[in-house]
Amino acid sequence: MKCDLHVHSYYSGSCTIPFVRGFCRESYSDPREVYLQLQRRGMTLFTLTDHDSIEGAEQLRSHPNFFLSEELTCRMPSGTEVHIGVYDLQERQHEQLQKRRNDLAALLMYLREQRLFFSVNHVFSCLTGRRERDDFTWFERHFPAIETRNGLLIEPPNAHAATLARRWGKIHVGGSDAHALASVGTAYTEVPGARDKKEFFEGLRNGLGRVAGESGSFGKLTRDVLLVAREMMIEKGWTRLLAPLALVVPVLTFLNCCSERVFSRHWAARILGQPQSAKRPRRVGLPRPAVEELV
Repeated sequence: MKCDLHVHSYYSGSCTIPFVRGFCRESYSDPREVYLQLQRRGMTLFTLTDHDSIEGAEQLRSHPNFFLSEELTCRMPSGTEVHIGVYDLQERQHEQLQKRRNDLAALLMYLREQRLFFSVNHVFSCLTGRRERDDFTWFERHFPAIETRNGLLIEPPNAHAATLARRWGKIHVGGSDAHALASVGTAYTEVPGARDKKEFFEGLRNGLGRVAGESGSFGKLTRDVLLVAREMMIEKGWTRLLAPLALVVPVLTFLNCCSERVFSRHWAARILGQPQSAKRPRRVGLPRPAVEELV
């Protein structure tokens, strides 16, 4: 079975970029169109991972092989921000996750108690801002899975994430991180031989999953940003006055790709460049569980 484990819809909320956050959304994709695009791309399990929201699921509950998920925006103890994919949850669990997302220790204990499957997303990306060395200690000790194929990130951050997951013995997951329909389903997670959702997640937990599809690129990111901007102008007619700014988009996306390359290289050197046995991470708030206890 194949599933895009990182895909957004209209319900991901407002864009977080300064200046445009007041009038532009993260995505304008209709959940029903996302579902159809996933089908066309060969997915056999379906979910949405909107930012801190499960509203988009209302339109898809009746579809076969659909399950609830979300991408939590969480505050690390260091004060940095991280995105955590949480999969196959219930509405009541969503409410509890939202209450705990700024208290990582409490969040992790709840995830473990509920036996929810979760991953740290785009770990070597500057998307969520700065990173601290202590963040990686939490990731190593308490996260069962790492997103190692993100369909909007250029290859280096994905490659570093895959190396990290192999070194730490983590489960690999992948998804398109699509904010525009054109990218939906271009990266995904596959569990060969799984026949339903239960077997899919059992396969992931048992190390039978694999990531597939493509990484991002300057061209792909530029296209998707322009597609989101077009949808914004359709929804809010007055924003057509900003159309000349479209000429700046390739410059901004090029700079973004450069920033991603520098950020991932810096943290890969700090985390992956250190010999595995050179320094044992200290305990941070929770006892170190086995992976199977977390998933």
